[in-house]
Amino acid sequence: MGEVSISQKQARKLGVEPKTAMSPGLEKCCLRVCAKTSYQQAEEDLWELMGIKVGHSSLHRLVQRKELPLAQSESQGISGVSIDGGKICLRGEEADGGQWRDYKLVSGHEDICEAFFQESEALERWSNSLPLDPIITLVGDGHPGVWKVVESFAPQQGLIRRQVLDWYHLVENLHKVGGSIKRLKAVENLLWHGFIDAAVGEFDGLKNQRVQKFRDYLSKHRCRIPDYERYQRLGIPIGSGDVESKIKQVGARVKLPGARWLRQNVRRILRLRCAYLNRSPFLSLNVLA
Repeated sequence: MGEVSISQKQARKLGVEPKTAMSPGLEKCCLRVCAKTSYQQAEEDLWELMGIKVGHSSLHRLVQRKELPLAQSESQGISGVSIDGGKICLRGEEADGGQWRDYKLVSGHEDICEAFFQESEALERWSNSLPLDPIITLVGDGHPGVWKVVESFAPQQGLIRRQVLDWYHLVENLHKVGGSIKRLKAVENLLWHGFIDAAVGEFDGLKNQRVQKFRDYLSKHRCRIPDYERYQRLGIPIGSGDVESKIKQVGARVKLPGARWLRQNVRRILRLRCAYLNRSPFLSLNVLA
């Protein structure tokens, strides 16, 4: 039996898209499996689980034509946000200096996340649509691109933006200096309590390149290095583990072995994966269109 599409009039009555050959339930099943694995594997999973044959090419076209909305938070107020960057491999751009390209992911702590590929304006609009507490803590590592996003984040009048350099990245960079373990532990303890000048003083007399690089790192992020011990005691976030976890979960889909993406397809696969991680109602089988 051939596929039968519904008309625009029928679609309006049913609340679904016109000219579709899929039921809303089947469409959501297809999108969910595509959010988790490759299109080829999704085709096999649908057949094994449901006894329904939907080709991998059809699944790919479904994802590319489906315009999922950006996530909306149900929180009364988000107090912590982490920002980080991930990598995605593009197809056919090796000649332009390598096919790996960056995307940015913004995560409201214990809430929703969204990933953006070369969409700075869209990222800014979405970030500023979030329900934020009057005091918002923004956590990131030392990458300049992260803090560029932070600077454009939530410029609403009266909102206090508290920038925090991720503690674990700070310690990681400290231990790249090497040398005396005793000195490194002393510096780590000083930084834990926000004593930046005293921490820098521990390296007096040392002029090797690694020490100077760490000095420059501290100088660059000085305004983002608080009293971590006090922040932790008050329940203020000091690490970007939340967003790093989300980056890994997005990478579990977009970095499958052999995966290469056309530039025009990146935005939708990132949106689909984030919708799945956010438990979006648009992918929920309990909320049929």
